[in-house]
Amino acid sequence: MLRFVLFALAATPSLAIAQTLASNGAPPTDVPITARADARIASASRAAIAPVLDGRTDDPAWAQAQVIDQFLEYEPTEGAETRFKTEARVTFDDKNLYVLVRMYDPAPDSIISLLSRRDVRTQSEQVKLVIDSYHDKRTAYQFCVNPAGVKRDFYVYNDNVEDASWDAVWDVATAIDSVGWVAEFRIPFSQLRFANKPEHTFGLMIVRDIARTNARISWPLFSRSKQGYVSQSGEIGGITNIPTPRRLEIAPYVVAKSVTNEATDANDRTTYSHPTLGSYGADIKYGLSSNLTLDATINPDFGQVEADPATLNLTAFETFFEERRPFFLEGMGIFTFRTNCQDIDTGCRGLFYSRRIGRAPRLGGESGDPLSTTILGATKITGRLGSGLSVGFLNALTQHEVGAEGTTIEPQTNYAVARLRQDLNKGQSDVGLMMTAVNRRLDDVTRSEMPREAYAIGIDGRHRFWSNNYEVAAMLSGSTVRGEPSAIAAIQTNAAHYYQRPDDDVEYDPTAENLIGDAQRISMSKFGGGITRFQSVLQRYSTGYELNDLGWLQRADEIMFRNWFALQFTKPNKYWRRANFNSNYWRYWSSEGLPTREGVNTNWHVQLQNQWWLNWGITVSDFAGRSYDDRASRGGPAVRRDASYDVWAGVEGDSRWRITPFFFSGTWRNNEGNSRGHWFDPWLNYRFSTRFNGSLSFYYEWQHEDDQFFQRFGEPGHDSTHYAFAELDQTTVNITTRINFTATPTLSLQFYAQPYISKGTFRNLRGLTNPQSVSYEGRFQPFARDCEGEAGGTCDPGGFDFKQLNTNAVVRWEYRPGSSIFFVWQQGRFRDIGRPSTFDGMRDYEDLFSLHPNNTFLIKASYWFNY
Repeated sequence: MLRFVLFALAATPSLAIAQTLASNGAPPTDVPITARADARIASASRAAIAPVLDGRTDDPAWAQAQVIDQFLEYEPTEGAETRFKTEARVTFDDKNLYVLVRMYDPAPDSIISLLSRRDVRTQSEQVKLVIDSYHDKRTAYQFCVNPAGVKRDFYVYNDNVEDASWDAVWDVATAIDSVGWVAEFRIPFSQLRFANKPEHTFGLMIVRDIARTNARISWPLFSRSKQGYVSQSGEIGGITNIPTPRRLEIAPYVVAKSVTNEATDANDRTTYSHPTLGSYGADIKYGLSSNLTLDATINPDFGQVEADPATLNLTAFETFFEERRPFFLEGMGIFTFRTNCQDIDTGCRGLFYSRRIGRAPRLGGESGDPLSTTILGATKITGRLGSGLSVGFLNALTQHEVGAEGTTIEPQTNYAVARLRQDLNKGQSDVGLMMTAVNRRLDDVTRSEMPREAYAIGIDGRHRFWSNNYEVAAMLSGSTVRGEPSAIAAIQTNAAHYYQRPDDDVEYDPTAENLIGDAQRISMSKFGGGITRFQSVLQRYSTGYELNDLGWLQRADEIMFRNWFALQFTKPNKYWRRANFNSNYWRYWSSEGLPTREGVNTNWHVQLQNQWWLNWGITVSDFAGRSYDDRASRGGPAVRRDASYDVWAGVEGDSRWRITPFFFSGTWRNNEGNSRGHWFDPWLNYRFSTRFNGSLSFYYEWQHEDDQFFQRFGEPGHDSTHYAFAELDQTTVNITTRINFTATPTLSLQFYAQPYISKGTFRNLRGLTNPQSVSYEGRFQPFARDCEGEAGGTCDPGGFDFKQLNTNAVVRWEYRPGSSIFFVWQQGRFRDIGRPSTFDGMRDYEDLFSLHPNNTFLIKASYWFNY
């Protein structure tokens, strides 16, 4: 009898919890939807005994926690009732925050649960926690999981910008049962940042995705018509007396790799060797306080990072590559300072471009030279003080690099960045300061080639108003670069500046030892409320503005005025599930007032009720015939632009299908129809099982460019200088393959391959004679000179045959939380020959794969210590 009584007493709480959590009835009808949509405040309870992380709902801690059940659909229909009932509970102890989400499903056997590598999104069910631990309504930590237990996490800044490189150490357990599925989170407070005070209120948003219907539901109700989403979070209070967590994480690592080294012997023959190399280093994360973190990396190795995509650049400007290295991605949102906002669709660049650190040696390029500069170490301090002041400091040191010929190809360099940003008016306003510095230890070889030091400073601010839907923002920036006259002259004459142009009043000074410039930008935007959106931007760069030692600036000497207007329909109707229509108008001038660009475009994106997307757009540029390209002749006179037309269209299949098709295509014409081209880009995303997926894309482009710059003969600024242009017929083919296999959420294989071929032939060489002629043909005349620029001869301009293959295979095993082993194979094949060439698919791909491969085999192991 006593045993029966004890069993009954023990079972009663579990039965009560199970009855509470397993109820799959309709949401309470006595609570109006409007009241549930307004529900935004909940409370966390302290757990006397921590829940066991098993994906079950019967822990006593969950019985004591408040039920959050006011979930509503926000996509496709905002504020609609949902048949997918959801409940959440929050509890905590001294070390961890625990969240239980019970997701009911009327057809549990239809739940889509797909495996993938960590941080890879699949067309799967998902639940997402957005935790604003500072409660500043601008920053948050995001934790996601699908029913298969695949984790994703992000750091969110500026209300909606997600940093996917942030990887915290946390746990979650999931389970699918007879009424739906469960996610049980355990998030250490050591992974969050918050003020040091006795009681906390965190921002919290919980989002659930239903993959088979593409419906999304949330608590509190998220509105797509408002700007951002962190600022729309609810509140979870009652988090009291949390001890300041000890936060010291050390992840030492060792690397062993075999690489292909190419060299030239005494007989001018290419030889190859395959030495085996070893290295070691460490990543360190230390909590200076509850809201400040020090990150450091010593002798970092990024061998597991995917190679940059292949490209052939025939323009005057540098190619921009996205950052891929984890240390320079994680937590870098604080270092954003927007100076270069050319296009609202592609975002902004500015004072800090982290790819400058560890860049390819500037004086390298010979066979056997290092392909990148070694980073000896880097540190950064990031966080947010209780006063609302966000801080960021970064310092990195790269080593002195010596080339194959024994001379310096990159000096030892120190890079420093400091950023401060103070929130005002409860987060609706802020003002900030940023400074960057580059200091090089130059020698006799490098002193004449690059500046000794470069500094930039900027102040910026923004203010949101009218229900947080409108924003006015501004920035002011200045730069200075110092060095030997020859180094400063090289900056003055590069494509970002072109001081030597003969038809402007900018003075080229070959004796200058410093270069000073400034920039300004002001914008007015509407990003929320109703269906209309707009942005107007005015920005200016002076001729001497220079950021490219540590920032990104495509060109200086420019004034831009841009307007963007959009209609965004998020409410479904009989024609679409959602639709976005936007249009743009832009004008550019040099700082002296020369009109350089003008254009309008419109782009339409419509998702149909069957969840296919239809997309199209048209751009008309320089239609008024009043613009000039002051970069076309590479430092020579500005050339009048003709009207150009660009039309594109595309279709995207239903992402829920096992095989999802995509097809985009476009065509363009300019120079009175003398230049033209077309392209098409079909690709497939496929999913053959819950573990195996991938993609295959094929890009083809053909263009006839009638005024491709070929060569300058003579020194810029002299009357005897000649600028040669040619017709160019170019074909580019790019095939990209990705294959992903996931054995478990912690063991995965990723394969990437990109064979890239671009071939072209120059012909009909002509000299620029009357660059401002209204008639296109009147700007050029036959080039009666040889290839050295001497009069009376002829010149065969030739062409190019560019081939490149990038291949990357990575096995990643997270053998314990925070600790990983990478097995990496990389292969590259490359050739660039200056000869006339036309595309022949079979021959060219056989040729590409016959080139000698450069292989890298790498094993990298790390172990995470937490103190």
